[in-house]
Amino acid sequence: MNVTCPDGTPADPLLEALVTELIGRVADKWTMIVLEVLGENGELRFTELARLIPGISQKMLTQTLRQMERDGFVHRTIHPVIPPRVEYRLTDLGRGLGEAFCGVWIWAEANLARIQSARAAFEPRPTTCQGTVRIGTVSHPLHRPPRTSPPPSGPAPP
Repeated sequence: MNVTCPDGTPADPLLEALVTELIGRVADKWTMIVLEVLGENGELRFTELARLIPGISQKMLTQTLRQMERDGFVHRTIHPVIPPRVEYRLTDLGRGLGEAFCGVWIWAEANLARIQSARAAFEPRPTTCQGTVRIGTVSHPLHRPPRTSPPPSGPAPP
């Protein structure tokens, strides 16, 4: 990707690589949800985060928090008690990213009906295959326009 600045000069390759990496990370739904939950609730323990984020596995939450800590979005505090208590909170970087992403939420809210309409118009497209597809234990027929010529003659395959 070769990005140029508004004034026409090429973007710094290191900055370009960082932005590309961060967009990939931010596009990860779990990162954005963790940002939102920590932004709304402040400092939280791992188990509290897991409870407030439906559908996230322990492994995925651990990976997401580690990556966010590596990128400087989250600060992890380990309290020296038995059992150890670990809490997570957003850093200034994390809060800033959450605020920047707020613009996407505002855009999505303003365009929700248009997006739903576009998706509804896309859905009923017919397939051009023939046969049956098996999904789990249910067979689903596939449709194809009727033949205009007879099938080839000859012996049936074994």
